[in-house]
Amino acid sequence: MIIEEIKKIAKEAGQIMLTAKKPNIKEKSGHANFCTETDEKIQAFLVNSLSWVVPEASFLGEEDGMDVFTAKMSKGYCFVLDPIDGTSNFIYSYRPSVISVALLKDGQPHMAVIYDPYDDMLLSAVNGQGAYLNGEKIMSSEAPLSETLAVFGTAPYYTELREKTFEVAKNLLPLCVDLRRSGTAAWDMCCVAMGRCNLYFELKIQLWDYAAAALIATEAGCTVTDTEGTPLSYKGASSVICRARGVKEIPGCF
Repeated sequence: MIIEEIKKIAKEAGQIMLTAKKPNIKEKSGHANFCTETDEKIQAFLVNSLSWVVPEASFLGEEDGMDVFTAKMSKGYCFVLDPIDGTSNFIYSYRPSVISVALLKDGQPHMAVIYDPYDDMLLSAVNGQGAYLNGEKIMSSEAPLSETLAVFGTAPYYTELREKTFEVAKNLLPLCVDLRRSGTAAWDMCCVAMGRCNLYFELKIQLWDYAAAALIATEAGCTVTDTEGTPLSYKGASSVICRARGVKEIPGCF
């Protein structure tokens, strides 16, 4: 099965991350937006390996100039790759950092795999078939937000969103037990899917940040939209809110 092949390749890519030496850092546009040789090495490995699994697929990836969504990617199969989601975490040996692989079919999420090699946690989903952690089915929590944690991302590359981000966080804090920030959007959404927390928001992330995680979260019963409540487009950058089953409203935040 294709999903099993993707899982295998993601785990092999994880070994590249685990065995990487001190990273050679490159800066990209935006505040604290980094790339390392390991990001590029993992992406090249993923493209080469996944090309054998779905030969007709196109590729969208964060690194090496593969980051522009084209009209062709809305047709047929397209792999959306984030070789290391949480590159700053990786640079500073701060956990977590994950490998994210989504397979779109006609512009919509079809399959997803996210792998945390440090804890050997592999999350996966196929559209309409549920979400899984290391082969065991998962569902998001039915507890209310007032009894759970919330997580958020600071959209650090988009400084114009900084004030709004922390305004939302300030308004959200009294509604939940406490706030957390991991440094990887994909992992934050997976934590909502697993029931570790009940809400994630970020005011702007890229397609490779959310493509796989949004499918996993949706298959775990979460509601995933932009901040206007509109379904994600899967064509480019977007704001994202991921709500567990127990979170129906977020009054006064958006």
